[in-house]
Amino acid sequence: MAQFDVYTNPSKTSKSFYPYLVDIQSPHLSELATRIVIPLGKRSSFRDNAMQGLTPEIDFEEEKLLLLTPQISSIPTKQLNNAVGSLTHFRDQIAGALDFAVTGI
Repeated sequence: MAQFDVYTNPSKTSKSFYPYLVDIQSPHLSELATRIVIPLGKRSSFRDNAMQGLTPEIDFEEEKLLLLTPQISSIPTKQLNNAVGSLTHFRDQIAGALDFAVTGI
């Protein structure tokens, strides 16, 4: 598992709105039984409710998605199956959204 890898959401109840989860956990914490993730939500489901800096828009798998930073959570590692991609190229936006959530700047 690598930081910024993207996984299909294993939840049957929420995957229609949040099809993917982004693993944001540091590789230095690989011995934990959980991973810190942020859901990617379908942009179309959130209309104009995106918050600049907090929920950046991400293009992934030909879909417009929002990084839903306020919904950060953890999930057991065993529930994350094969990665379907990586958002390493969005590292700065992801780190910026996390910083904004914590510091407000």
